[in-house]
Amino acid sequence: MSSPKLSDPIVRQSIDTIRLLAADAVEKANSGHPGTPMEAAPIAYLLYMRHLQHNPNNPDWAGRDRFILSCGHASSLIYSMLHLTGYDLSLDDIKNFRQFGSKTAGHPEFGHVPGVETTTGPLGQGVAVAVGMAMGGQYLAQHVDAELFDYRTWVICSDGDLMEGVSAEAGSLAGHLQLGHLNYIYLDNKITIEGDTQLAFTEDVGTRYLAYGWHVERVEGENLAEIDAAMDRAKNDPRPSLIIARTHIGIGAPNKQDTAGAHGAPLGSDELALTKQAYGRDPQETFVVPAEVAAHMGACQKRGTELEQQWQQLFEQKKTSSQVASWVAASNGELPADWEAALPVFSPEDGAKATRQASGAAINGVAEKLQFLIGGSADLAPSNNTEIKGEKSWVPGQSGRNIHYGIREHAMGSIMNGLCHTPGLIPFGGTFFVFADYMRPAVRMAALMGLAPIYVMTHDSIGLGEDGPTHQPVEHLASLRAMPNLTVIRPADANETSEAWKAAISNRQGPTMLVLSRQGLPTVDRTQFAAAAGLQNGGYVLSPEEGTLQLILIASGSEVQHAMAAQKTLQADGVGTRVVSMPSWELFEAQEAAYREQVLPVACTKRVSMEAGSTFGWERYVGLEGTALGMDEFGASAPAGELMQHYGFTVEKLVAAAKQLLG
Repeated sequence: MSSPKLSDPIVRQSIDTIRLLAADAVEKANSGHPGTPMEAAPIAYLLYMRHLQHNPNNPDWAGRDRFILSCGHASSLIYSMLHLTGYDLSLDDIKNFRQFGSKTAGHPEFGHVPGVETTTGPLGQGVAVAVGMAMGGQYLAQHVDAELFDYRTWVICSDGDLMEGVSAEAGSLAGHLQLGHLNYIYLDNKITIEGDTQLAFTEDVGTRYLAYGWHVERVEGENLAEIDAAMDRAKNDPRPSLIIARTHIGIGAPNKQDTAGAHGAPLGSDELALTKQAYGRDPQETFVVPAEVAAHMGACQKRGTELEQQWQQLFEQKKTSSQVASWVAASNGELPADWEAALPVFSPEDGAKATRQASGAAINGVAEKLQFLIGGSADLAPSNNTEIKGEKSWVPGQSGRNIHYGIREHAMGSIMNGLCHTPGLIPFGGTFFVFADYMRPAVRMAALMGLAPIYVMTHDSIGLGEDGPTHQPVEHLASLRAMPNLTVIRPADANETSEAWKAAISNRQGPTMLVLSRQGLPTVDRTQFAAAAGLQNGGYVLSPEEGTLQLILIASGSEVQHAMAAQKTLQADGVGTRVVSMPSWELFEAQEAAYREQVLPVACTKRVSMEAGSTFGWERYVGLEGTALGMDEFGASAPAGELMQHYGFTVEKLVAAAKQLLG
């Protein structure tokens, strides 16, 4: 496709069409943000028509550039671009903007419409996910093939994105790692919902990004030649790039340009009519796409097909190499046939072992088999046991399997999502469980999108000890179990931990969170008790009752050992007691009703649960006649053993609760 000169009338006509199509969508929906799509139209035009390597006929082509609209409230912009450049998004879809069941949701959603690379809306997430995408591209270029994976990640972002703290963490790491294939274009419109940015945001953004180690340029948002040249320079700079475009929100709207009134509400029929007049359009017509604009912008399909064909020819030459072949299998979701055999198996003779230690052994057991398993920690690898032994660290300019995120949990979560968007990669990341709160927005986005990062969360309870209540996550299990499509697993011993890694790696439909102990836990003798493979069902009968079932003890993690000991005491007193290990509510609820009834028969109403965390939610398993032992207050600073004794996580407390329940 030969590009017209930027001065040709068709270019401005196309840009105006983008603007008015977006504004019409918001107006018809009577909901949305028209001003930012209008100001960003020239930038979006230049990206899709001149710089972005993409194919509307195959939006998932592996060699494509990635584009993220981080300011997801401007979604009518990307929908206009996708329609005009030939993606599978009709004009009727745009007319159905923000309606139930529509492809064109209020914020762009991954998987709902082709051409949307990631879900955006919560500000800051898009720019941070883009760092992960750029890292993923660098990893594939350096470990699979540099010619096949020379793609670039482009972002359009807003004041709101760059105010959010996650953008600072992500930008800092991107600059440190010299991610030269990452380019942000910042819409510096000086307006937020409350008014002028002078109210709250007066920093020099360019200087901040220079300090991060980025290439920074400033352009006028309507000067096509300036923007185009800046994009070219960004593509040739070894640093990540920030192009600051001075734009005007709601440009062309005679009464609302450069005001907050163009931000979060439709322009209104009168103002929109005046705006169309300003652009030389008929104010009575809506959703107009001139035939010449449709032909001009639709030519992206031909250009994209040619680009992909060139890439495919290169791929055909290289696909038999071991690295490319391995990547193809991984990107198709295939795992080596015998990978599970590499998971470690532990015996009681190994002694007490913290589940965080067993997790580290599991990572290193499967790392050789799963070459696209990569990960790291938020500066806690020695505590989280997340290092892949013998593998290189990810350093500036050179990707390795061990990622050092620094003390940046917010960014780590989002970057992991970007890595998950990279075909073939299986990313994991670790921190203390209490800091899952710092990662929660990214965890939620992963669950919403069906991405599959693996979170290694250690120091799971008051068993953390002396660091005190600031670091003791008593409420976290309950709150994270409430999140749809997140699988939370709290294993009871080293072998359950191996099984937890098997479950996590096998789960490609959503994120998995492994919740692991700091303190050593005894390894259950699996020659006497049920196999640890029961973890795959979420809950299982670890130790059956002797005689008639009268009581069920349910526990997870470090409290399973107490349930096992309590069972001995109770059965010595003639109480038929069953122990159920319940490492994952989500996996258990996914089982058929018959299996769940087999483990927790309705007829047995005398049940006691024990978990070193909030009791919230345990009523679903102990029922109205049962007792939930837990911790509905914050902890204290003291040695772990003293804390467990003080707060009642003991065999004696469990036996006493059971006897009281039995009367």
